[in-house]
This record gives sequence, structure tokens and C-alpha cells, in this order.
Amino acid sequence: MKIAVLVKQVPDSTEITVDKNTGTLVRDGVPSIINPDDLAGLEAALALKDKDDTIEISVISMGPPQAKAMLQETIARGADHAYLLTDRRLGGADTCATSRTLAAALNKIGYDLIIAGRQAIDGDTAQVGPQTAERLGIPQVTYVDEIIELAPDHAVVKKALEDEEQILEVKLPAVLTTLSGMNKPRYMNCFDIVDSFNNPVEIMTYDDLMDVLPQSEIGLAGSPTKVHRTFTKDVSAATETFNMPAQETAELIAKTLKEKQLITK
Repeated sequence: MKIAVLVKQVPDSTEITVDKNTGTLVRDGVPSIINPDDLAGLEAALALKDKDDTIEISVISMGPPQAKAMLQETIARGADHAYLLTDRRLGGADTCATSRTLAAALNKIGYDLIIAGRQAIDGDTAQVGPQTAERLGIPQVTYVDEIIELAPDHAVVKKALEDEEQILEVKLPAVLTTLSGMNKPRYMNCFDIVDSFNNPVEIMTYDDLMDVLPQSEIGLAGSPTKVHRTFTKDVSAATETFNMPAQETAELIAKTLKEKQLITK
């Protein structure tokens, strides 16, 4: 079985800032990490491989050339192959163009199961995984908290919702999007780090996909979403105070909790 894991290199969110003049993210000098939800997805794939050594794991990322180091790390963690989609013509892609490009690459590489993080911490759209499934015309399950069973033709997973969990069976091939809290990613060890350099990251460019993907559908040209500006929300210490009878207070608390979906009755 072939498992493809989608990953993204993102700036460390604890150190990211926004340029007050331009409203864009300041990435210069900010360390990069593997997106946490994606790293959980890789660990989920590796755990499945621990139980079945016939599973082959390929990690795929779309990004700048420096993302190669991140992908080399995924090999050191236990992935069998890593592919970097990098090309100036792919730059400026929104989730729509990104999912088109990833779907085309996945069709070239091959897959039985695709695992992607729920969302990236730099964009928070949670769109790439589901859109990729739609491009490929295969089923999807989002917010996966556990992969309970993996069979040749189906998977059984636990999906986390705000106030409940669902156990779902999905027919393969399919896309699963994973949550960062579903597991604890393993550490690399010295032997795997050394061995990883004998298994280099494979580079893919638009030239590898142009037979199935028009240039008008990639990068900035293929992106209908335009970001006007990015800004941080001002935080205020001000609070709203109420002075009312106990019964009215209880009703207000209940109403507020219902609006936030923390209670249902």
C-alpha cells in the first residue's frame, strides 16, 4: 500500500510578526518548522508502517528550494520517499491552485491513501486537503483524531467534532486530514539521519506536470483568491460587566454557552 503525506514548511508561529506598514508576514530571520498538523499525519503513517512493513510512505511538499531540508528530515523520521514541488511558475498559489498542483503530482507518484494536516498554522484555511480530494474525485474525512484500522479497500477512523466523536469507515483511496494532538511525533535517531542522505529528496517542477496541468491554472495566474492585507487583531483588557438578578444571570450564561456550542440544552 502507498501512503502519501502532504506537508508544508511554515514559520514558527511563536516568533512570527506582521509588518505594520505592509500588513504582510515577516518571514526573514524566522525559523521554519514542519506544520504541526502535517507532522502528526506523518507520524500516523509511520505508525501504520510499524504494523505493516509493506506500506510505502511518500512525503510531498510544494514550496521554495529551502523546503528540501524539511523533507530530508521526514526521510530521517522514516519516510521512504520525499518529493519537493518547487518552481517559480508555481509561486503565489492560493489553496485552489495549490490543490490542483498537488493533485497532478499525486497522480504521477501514485497513492492508496493520502494524509494531510487539517490546516497550516500560517494560513489556517483548512482547505488544501479537502480541495485535493475534490480534484482527485475521492472521498475525504477531516479532523481525524485516530486511524483505527487500515485495510486494502477501506479505513476506519475517529473524527473529532466540537462536542462529540464519530467512528467512520471510508472507502480507499481517500484523503484524511489530521489533528496535531492525535499523537506524539517520534524523534529522529542518528542511524536514520545518516541513512537519509543516501535517499535524497526528489525535485519536481512544472515541467513534470505540464502535460496534465495548463499554466493558466497554477501559481498566481491560477489563483482566484487575492489577499488584500494581513493584520493582527488588537487585544483589549476591557470586559463587559452585568448587574442583574440571579435568574437573569443564569439565563444569560446559558444563552452565551449555547451560542458558543459549549452546551446543547
